[in-house]
Amino acid sequence: MQAPLNLILQRNKIDALPGLGMEIQIDPHTLERAEERGTTSEEIKDVINSGTPMPARYGRLGKTKVYDFKQDRHGQYYRQKKVEVFYTVARNVIVTVTVYVFYGQWEG
Repeated sequence: MQAPLNLILQRNKIDALPGLGMEIQIDPHTLERAEERGTTSEEIKDVINSGTPMPARYGRLGKTKVYDFKQDRHGQYYRQKKVEVFYTVARNVIVTVTVYVFYGQWEG
């Protein structure tokens, strides 16, 4: 019997990526920062899979993606949010280091 493609562990998420042959492991530190900064594990995975590469330091990789937001956050209205994910790759596993979220307008 084949293992499910999406294996979800609550605090240490690991998801198989069909077609890429790599897994994404979202580190607990990244999950904590995501909650504080206003993004989700689903958006983190989406940024890694379909975001635009960006410069990163210390041998890490980075990707960014802009999402429509159109909501208030901390009493201020923002049209978009930009999610930046920094990660490493070890033994065909993508391991997140951290995530940053910025609010404003970048597109359109």
